[in-house]
Formats: sequence, structure tokens, C-alpha cells
Amino acid sequence: MTVSVVGIGGSLRTDSQSERALRIALAGAAEAGAKTTALSGADLVLPFYDPAVPERSREAMRLVDELREADGVILVSPGYHGTVSGLVKNALDYVEDLRDDTRPYLDGRAVGCIATASGWQASVTTLQALRSVVHALRGWPTPLGAAVNSAEVLFDGGGECSDPQVSTSLRTIGLQVVEFALARAT
Repeated sequence: MTVSVVGIGGSLRTDSQSERALRIALAGAAEAGAKTTALSGADLVLPFYDPAVPERSREAMRLVDELREADGVILVSPGYHGTVSGLVKNALDYVEDLRDDTRPYLDGRAVGCIATASGWQASVTTLQALRSVVHALRGWPTPLGAAVNSAEVLFDGGGECSDPQVSTSLRTIGLQVVEFALARAT
């Protein structure tokens, strides 16, 4: 069985620290045999979610379709004022379009949660906010989540992380998403 993992995150800044963290976590999922898709930055520039408006932009339909087919999800948000960025939160609001599916919302899917922020307080509170949203969407947060203090940990353009322990944690989150999806399938 091939597992499909969708990564959602980053910021509007091209190749942001949070997008780089997302790519490392997705690499961990790929190393475990998953097919991965990253939706970040420009992919997440969507109209504000409005449940009263049934029409969806092409980008919003892609996001919803990718999530519908996903066996697992990895979420990465920069910490903006101690919580999830508006860009990531708006993308997560579109999960509401899955409410009437056979697998509503993120039901039965493992979701890896990662937060990056310039400081421990914002990264930890953002991670907690992501985990709370995942619970509300009926997802299963992986046992390991990551709060990355980007004032101490840097990601370079080649996908490397300045802290090997953080890199290992991010890859492990991707692995846990795949392991859960495979266990759930059997």
C-alpha cells in the first residue's frame, strides 16, 4: 500500500523557515515510503473561507481534493503572536468542505504538527493551537510534535537544519504519520 501524505504550511515568504521545516518532515514521510505533496506559500493564498459561498477557487479545490485523498497530513505554521498564522488557519477552515465525506474532516488520519517561531513561547503555544485544531477536526495528532525556535535553529536553502536533533524530530513526525496510516489500513 502506498500512503499519501499532504503537507500544509509555510508563509507567504518564499522558502520560509516553516516551509523548510515542512519539507524535512515530508522527507521523513517519503523515506518511510509515502507519496508526498507540499502545499505552501502561494498554494495557500486562498479567498477567506466562507461556508455560505459554494464556489471554490482552483487552489481551494486542489487543497480540499488533496486532503480528501490523504492518508496523513503534516501541518507547519509560523507562530504569529503566539498562535497559528492566518494563512494556515484559513487553509484549515477549508477542511469544513469535507464534513459530508465518508471520512469527514480529518477523521482517521494522523496529523503531524510543527510550529516555528522566533522564541520558545510562540513556538510552543502555536504547536498547542495546531494540536487543538487537529482534535477539533477529528484528526489524530502524532505523539511527537515539534516546537522549533527559529532564533536558535536555522534551515538552509539546501534543506539542512543547523540542529541535528531538530532534523531528526521533524523526520520522525513524517515517519509517525506514515506508520499510523499503515497501521490504520490493516
